[in-house]
This record gives sequence, structure tokens and C-alpha cells, in this order.
Amino acid sequence: MSDAQIPMTYKQAGVDIDAGDDMVDLIRPLVQRTHTPRVLGSLGGFAGCFRLDYDEKLLKRNYRQPVLVACTDGVGSKLKVAFLMDRIDTVGIDLVAMSVNDLICCGAEPLFFLDYVAVGHLQPQRMAKIVQGIAAGCQEAGAALLGGETAEMPDFYRNEEFDLAGFAVGVVERRRLIDGSRVEAGDVAIALASDGLHSNGYGLARRVLLERAGFGVDDRPVELGGTSVGEELLRPTRIYVRSVLDILSRYRVKRVVKAMAHITGGGLGGNLPRVLPEGMTVRVKRDGWDVPPIFKLIAAKGPVDELEMWRVFNMGVGFVMVVAPAFAKPILNRLSRLGERCWELGRVRKGGPELVWA
Repeated sequence: MSDAQIPMTYKQAGVDIDAGDDMVDLIRPLVQRTHTPRVLGSLGGFAGCFRLDYDEKLLKRNYRQPVLVACTDGVGSKLKVAFLMDRIDTVGIDLVAMSVNDLICCGAEPLFFLDYVAVGHLQPQRMAKIVQGIAAGCQEAGAALLGGETAEMPDFYRNEEFDLAGFAVGVVERRRLIDGSRVEAGDVAIALASDGLHSNGYGLARRVLLERAGFGVDDRPVELGGTSVGEELLRPTRIYVRSVLDILSRYRVKRVVKAMAHITGGGLGGNLPRVLPEGMTVRVKRDGWDVPPIFKLIAAKGPVDELEMWRVFNMGVGFVMVVAPAFAKPILNRLSRLGERCWELGRVRKGGPELVWA
């Protein structure tokens, strides 16, 4: 019998169906930890079901005019660092964070999350590590990991490589939707600190640190205070959901928290103006915080121009809340008690669309 006559299998073509079944068994307990009574059914169906109009006695929550909110994002080239370090159990946290931090900007509560993972070669144990991070992020955000899709694509990805995409859905009462329209001069912008690069600017960060400066992921430059380059670059994105929702539950009047912005690619200047009304800007107190060492290291080793740094990175500010001035101090105090590093970023004034730096 010639080779052309030998029956072929899907596994010979690069896709292992049995490995996919093994993976589902491994991730099942991870996924189930994120589920609440709002999730109907179990892992393995064709679609995930989530109860929105539910019994008040079950969860003591209800919505009269629910508005569904949806976001999607990925992790980007931060994955390259994960591959270099062979540490893939935290990038799932980044995947969840990038969507849920966007979602809460309009006041929404995350309900559930879906993931898409494309791999070159499906290895169940390796896949379980990825989902471990996703599940951890979902638990931190209070969202159910409702479902997902894994695609084994040997012709697109190298054996050890993969790509991630995530999709978050939340809900907010229509009358509590936050859209920035009530922002006015004199309002206070409150900054919530980032935990580092989060998941943006990695094309530049890797080029500077791993190529031009010649650092290895295990190197520990003195500027990072004993932390390795790899550990710093792989530090997970901070999830702000619990702190923000706590503030919103305490100050339910729309005239208290008026706008919120997740500071991602584009930095403060590219994200904060997006939630301000036309004709308004923020006068930022540039000396209000110390820029974290990782950003100073990138700027020095590039070298990277200061303006470019502010355009690309969050520079230590991960999230911004614009609030009525009378409530700024108690909100700052509450955020501090919740474990957030926060400060007054600046004040709203007429102008724009660019921020004013003081």
C-alpha cells in the first residue's frame, strides 16, 4: 500500500481531539469555581446560560431597566515575555482585566466572561495553566467564566505559542449609567495606581529592554530594586472592579461619580479625554505621584522621549474616577481602605481636548 493510500487522521494533521477532551476535564473545576447561582447548566454545552431576570430571594438583586455592556480585548505581545519565561499562569489575569476594567467605566457590574485561545499544539496541562489565570481573574472581578473556545492551529502557531482573546458582558441600571455628560469645571480627577506596565506598550518595552539594553528576563537591574526584568514585565494587570463597584454602591447618586477611564494604550492623554464632555479638560498635577521605576528604566535605556513615554504607557496611573469635589476626600479615604494607592490627579477645567499639565 502506498503512502497515498494509507488512511489519515486528524491527529496526523496536527489536531488532537482526545487532548481537547482531556483539557476540558482539567479545567472543569477551575471554571466551576467562578460560577454563582446565576449560571445555568454546566461546562460542555454549546452555549453558556446566565440568569439576568432572577428571583430577588436568590441574590437580592434586581434590575428595572437593565442595560447590557460588552467589551473585548487581548493580552498583546506581553505573551512573548510569558513564552520567554515559560510562565503562562498569569496572562489569563491580564486577559480578564483588560476587558472588565473597560466595562466598569460606565458603571456596569461584570456578569460573565468568555475566552478564545488559539494554540499551535494542544497540551492539556499547559492549557489548564492558562485557564487557571483566566479563572483567577474572573474570581477577582466577580464574573463567571461562562464559556470559551480553544482552536488547535498548527499551521498558524508554533507548538509552544498561543494567542488569547477575551469577551466580558456586564449590566448596569439605565438610570445609573455613567457617561461623563455631567462632568463640570471644578470636579476632581482621582487616580488609582497601576501595578506597572499592565498590558500595553510591550512592543516598545521589549525592544528597549530585551534588545537594545540587552537584558535577559532573569537580570535584576538595580533600578528595579531586586525584581527581575521578566518578573516586572509579567506583573499582572490590576483589576479595579471590586474597589470601583464599592464606591458606586456607596455613592449611588449620578452627580457624585461622573466619569471613569481605564488608562491603557495611549496613556492618560489618550484615554481620560475620551470620557470628558466637549470643552472640558483636566489640569493634571504632574508632581502628584512618583512614576514607577520600570518606566524610568525604559526611558533611560531607550532612550525614549518623555512625550513618547506618556503617549505609550500608563506611567503609574491605571484608572481614573472623576467625582464631585465635595465627595473627593471621603472617596479617596475609602479607596485607600480598600487597598488602592490613590491620589488627587487634578481638577476639571474648561478647555481641551488635550490635558493641561501643571
